[in-house]
Amino acid sequence: MPSSVFSDAYSQLLSMLLEERMKSGLTQAELAMRLRKSQSYVSKYERGERRIDVIELFEILHAMKADSIRFVIDLQRNIYKSI
Repeated sequence: MPSSVFSDAYSQLLSMLLEERMKSGLTQAELAMRLRKSQSYVSKYERGERRIDVIELFEILHAMKADSIRFVIDLQRNIYKSI
């Protein structure tokens, strides 16, 4: 698997995070406030300019009040649906 931030799998993750934020009704600024980060932090990871690790992923999902287990299962299904 390529290590690029722009791999298909990572692009899928970013797309799903954006969709989850929109579904939660939060703006980037509101999510950033919950994370105690700047709005640019959210903007940069959503655009793929900043790579997030698994701990940050769970912090982001928690801040959005998203079901992290469901999210990871859906991500796995989306990434490997062609297998």
